[in-house]
Amino acid sequence: MNKVLIAGGGAAGMMAAVMAAREGCAVTLFEKNEKLGKKVFITGKGRCNLTNACDVEDLFPAVKTNAKFLYSSFYGFTNQDVMDFFEELGMRTKIERGERVFPLSDHSSDVIRTLEEEMKRLGVKICLNTSVKKIEAKDGHFTGVVLSDGKKVSGDACVVATGGISYPSTGSTGDGYRFAKELGLEVTDCLPSLVPMETQEDWVPELQGLSLRNVNAVIKDGKKKLYEDFGEMLFTHYGVSGPLMLSASSVIGKKLKAHPLTLEIDLKPALSIEQLDQRVLRDFEENHNRQFKNAIHKLFPAKLIPVMIKLSGIDPEKKVNVISREERQHFVSLIKKIPVTLTGLRGYNEAIITKGGVSVKEIDPGTMEAKTVSGLYFAGEVLDLDAVTGGFNLQIAWSTACAAARACAWQK
Repeated sequence: MNKVLIAGGGAAGMMAAVMAAREGCAVTLFEKNEKLGKKVFITGKGRCNLTNACDVEDLFPAVKTNAKFLYSSFYGFTNQDVMDFFEELGMRTKIERGERVFPLSDHSSDVIRTLEEEMKRLGVKICLNTSVKKIEAKDGHFTGVVLSDGKKVSGDACVVATGGISYPSTGSTGDGYRFAKELGLEVTDCLPSLVPMETQEDWVPELQGLSLRNVNAVIKDGKKKLYEDFGEMLFTHYGVSGPLMLSASSVIGKKLKAHPLTLEIDLKPALSIEQLDQRVLRDFEENHNRQFKNAIHKLFPAKLIPVMIKLSGIDPEKKVNVISREERQHFVSLIKKIPVTLTGLRGYNEAIITKGGVSVKEIDPGTMEAKTVSGLYFAGEVLDLDAVTGGFNLQIAWSTACAAARACAWQK
């Protein structure tokens, strides 16, 4: 019976433990926290968006770094397999907008409990409050781990599922990167990803807490378009957040680290500029004797009105029947393209995931085994793989963990 050691009790670690035990391995899982799945617990605002129910082929465009590397693992343990896995263990799931899959209960704790109960049923030894300090290898073969108390534990195979460095309070402190470097593996530069962004404009904090749905966002570096998408965004006291902006951060993070970028928000993407002009003209005609500040309430949420007035440059006291055609057209073009200066990413404390990690050039894509250290596997966020929001990052965790676990069973 192969003895498999797993470093990390998050999504990838727990799944790897279950799958290796199902393959007949003797599995021991080491988790530095007092309980399993601390990061899983807070994902999806505590609801845990555990995968996405799109076609398998549509998983790949959602992956922003090294998507081709995942071909074998995504097909080896698909998003449908993930849903079936949890359903068969008694955890009902549901599909919401954007094909996002959640536990029917809306409780992330059910995901953790389901995995934990299956590990216990399979006889996995779970060691909580136990940190792996070092991974040992000899002549290119994994031999065992050294725990923080100095104790050595030998094994035939090891799955490193220690996560990245986002949400460090959950125990993601970059241990896996250190293990990889100590064994001579390359680790790519890391950045916070799926993270809110900071802005320059002084009017942004005035909109704190305002959520805009069904807007279009374009991010540019000078005239070059880097990102465009449609969805929901949120203004904060420091800048912008919400699904649209978090996904944008995974695409433009490296550029934004170098210099500021321009965000253009289209508040009415369903209307052409001509249609919007007609709509504004109609509102003006209905309110022709009213002041500008009182004539645009149908166009925007109340909180946004003072900011739009300020940005338009039109005197708020001015009656709409004396607003010039040029002023109106400038106002219309503003609604279609509100300019915001992005100045930087927020930190790892607010990042859902880490961009960067153990280089996939070092890893066999079929088995997740390190090419230079046999018996050593990497799964989940510790790898240089990341995707947009919508359940795709957890799918990466489940699929890579499953590939590693199955390979462990054949390790000699």
